[in-house]
Amino acid sequence: MRGERDPRAWRIDEDPFESQQKFGSHTKARDDGNWRQPRIHVVQVGRDGRVMSGFFGEHRVVDSIPLHRGSIWHFSSIELRHLALATGAFTIALALMFEGGIWNLSTAFPAYCLLSLISIAPAFLLHEFAHKFVARYYGCWAEFRADPGGLRFGLILAAVLGIVFMAPGAVMVAGNATRNQFGKIAVAGPITNMSLWAMGYSLWIVFGGLITPIDFVIRFWLWGNAFLCAFNMLPFGPLDGRKIKTWSEPVFYSCLSIAVALVYVTLTQVSIS
Repeated sequence: MRGERDPRAWRIDEDPFESQQKFGSHTKARDDGNWRQPRIHVVQVGRDGRVMSGFFGEHRVVDSIPLHRGSIWHFSSIELRHLALATGAFTIALALMFEGGIWNLSTAFPAYCLLSLISIAPAFLLHEFAHKFVARYYGCWAEFRADPGGLRFGLILAAVLGIVFMAPGAVMVAGNATRNQFGKIAVAGPITNMSLWAMGYSLWIVFGGLITPIDFVIRFWLWGNAFLCAFNMLPFGPLDGRKIKTWSEPVFYSCLSIAVALVYVTLTQVSIS
């Protein structure tokens, strides 16, 4: 007789049969009483791992996405390439912003790239990782995919005008989830930025005012997490705020209030000039 599956097994191996379990008379029911609904959009991903339908792209028919075997910490080789591409482009765009565009490049450009990679890029990466880990915890397929069009537009804008407005990519999620689970997947990103900001602010209280590289990194860390959190809480388009508001308005307004407070404190107390 087959023994029961160890409840801790999800940490090292996902069981696709558990994630696709069927029920007798209620084929769309879940154990928690919520109806299983296609709340998570099945994103179109090509054989090369590239997203085939962007924000303004055309929808195409592609093969179904297989479930991954392994822990929630699994990163495929395709995902790692996309993460490296998006992080590199985002870092360069930030450095161009600090320089005021390509027309004002100086010998400090490599230093700005390093500063952006250390202090601001983690806000973007850990935000996306939070979405991924929570989605995979609920049994969904979840991998990051860069948006080539968004990266090109962001780099050109930063080079010409010295402004960063970029959609580097997002975690693509496929699978069935309840309304509650989908909301938790969406809110995981902003909460991560709030936590990172709180950690940075604690360090800034200790090192703030000291003319040291650590103080400089912390200041940019606070700015990056505060503004990324607030931007993603906007209830528009594909941003997290819209998904959170659809799930729970009390949670949305609570998170939005915190995000606005972080921006206010950062603007009034933390100078990067």
